[in-house]
Amino acid sequence: MASRTRSLAWILLALALPLLAAWIAGQMAERNAWGRLRHEAHAAAQLRQALLTSELQRFQLLPLALSDDALLPAAMRRDPAALRALNRKLEALAVEAGAATIYVLGLDGVALAASNWRSPQSFVGQDYGFRSYYQEARDRGAYRQFALGTVSHKPGLYLSRRVAGGGFVVVKVEFDALERGWARAGGIAFVADGEGVILVTSQSAWRFRTTHVIEPAAAQRIRREMRLGPHTLAPLPVPVANRRAGLPSVFVNGERYLAVRLPPQAGGWRLSLLMPTRSVVGETRGAQAAALFAALVLVTLGWILRERARRGTEAAGAAKARAAELAELVEARTAALRREIEERAETEAQAEVLREELRQANRLATLGQVTASVAHETAQPIAAIRNYARAGRAFIARGRFTDADTNLTEIERLTERVGAVTAELRGFARKASGPVAPMPLARSIDGAMLILRERLSGVTFVRPTVPPDLTVLGDPVRVEQVLINLLQNALDATGSVVDPRITLDLDTAHDCVRIDVRDNGAGVDPAIAERIFTPFVTSRTAGLGLGLVIAQDIMIDMGGSLHLMPSSGGAWFQVRLRRAAA
Repeated sequence: MASRTRSLAWILLALALPLLAAWIAGQMAERNAWGRLRHEAHAAAQLRQALLTSELQRFQLLPLALSDDALLPAAMRRDPAALRALNRKLEALAVEAGAATIYVLGLDGVALAASNWRSPQSFVGQDYGFRSYYQEARDRGAYRQFALGTVSHKPGLYLSRRVAGGGFVVVKVEFDALERGWARAGGIAFVADGEGVILVTSQSAWRFRTTHVIEPAAAQRIRREMRLGPHTLAPLPVPVANRRAGLPSVFVNGERYLAVRLPPQAGGWRLSLLMPTRSVVGETRGAQAAALFAALVLVTLGWILRERARRGTEAAGAAKARAAELAELVEARTAALRREIEERAETEAQAEVLREELRQANRLATLGQVTASVAHETAQPIAAIRNYARAGRAFIARGRFTDADTNLTEIERLTERVGAVTAELRGFARKASGPVAPMPLARSIDGAMLILRERLSGVTFVRPTVPPDLTVLGDPVRVEQVLINLLQNALDATGSVVDPRITLDLDTAHDCVRIDVRDNGAGVDPAIAERIFTPFVTSRTAGLGLGLVIAQDIMIDMGGSLHLMPSSGGAWFQVRLRRAAA
């Protein structure tokens, strides 16, 4: 009787242990599957956020870059030639940058030029004075707005900026390619603005729906600003599911999704990602089915429950090992994404270092070109110092101490002249890593004149009188590098001219300080004028076509600009620097 009782106890225990193992295995599999899905969904959401941020950053600088375009002042005056040239330029820039449309508005909001000027749906002549992006840019200076196009009826982000000479530059960005990429990647991704309106989404039917109920007055205002129809701005029909493993989830068309929401970005845009949970359910049921099958096998085998229990323990160990392997795989994928982000940041930093090295190489090359001039500039004072020293020694021997003192004074003056030239060369040869700060403009102009004095002596050179208290925002060495580059180009251009002439003009009547460098050479070839600031574009057989590119890069880095101006004879380059606050 006792033996039969013990056997029954062992059988009950053998049955209870597999059932308990099945329940534990199911719980572990479900918890691990939810954890892995959470990590994968968060990493996928960050990747989609990075793609969106990269897409926006490509276009945010376009209005700012175009606001200083040399064609804009003439276009604002409705000059036909300038408008034709601006249309072609905007058309080429839209294709190169991948923008949907780029157009320029006058002060009254009427489009003067547009990248789609050839299209039957051209924006040229259309009045956009009623659009919020025009009105806000007029009041604030810049604005961004997501809305439906009045002509194309396609949604997009409008980036507008007021230009200095009057008028506005507008860039429209459409996200069709980005949304298709999100759809291919799986899940449902969407971006909502600060008021909860969905703007960009891989589920096209969700566009212009809301993440929550919006008050009727606010909804009416949003429809008016975005040019939406009356049936938009309805809340998403996405009921919230019960939480599993502490994670928020929702139902979409009867299917359960894990919801991930990232923090708001610039402009209040917030990205959300819904990942399907089919994998969690499948893994959980698979683990439970495996455990139950083990229990049935144990019941069938009866007395060999101990052996099956041992194999069940091994299976549980293998499941744990797989869970750990999956956790390591998630960590590896997350680490790979982090490394990719760090490598991208390191690449950008290296690119900035390379740009500065290229500027430094340009300065050293410039020093090489003016070596003969500097040698001539210092040779004469050194020869004079030698003569004054010999004469002074003779005066002392004869007791003519007054004459000797006069010679020593001249020697002191000449050494100061040589020291000024060599100090200017040492400062010019250093890497220009100083911050942009108020600086006297006369220092950079005088430095450039000092280095190029010998070469400039062979031409008729006209330079302005620079007020000593005129200060601009910049770095003295980099401003000097730009001036030397432009003057050397002018010297090369006038090398074969009978009566060479170079003029340096200064204009301080505007909100910025303008320096004009003109020559009476052959001028810039019209075939390359529009691409003169493109790398490796040059009209000189011995040139690399990098000097003007580096000079423009320096000016943009300091908040200024460098432009090729229209000229009937010779070349005319204009440098613009921000005036320092008094």
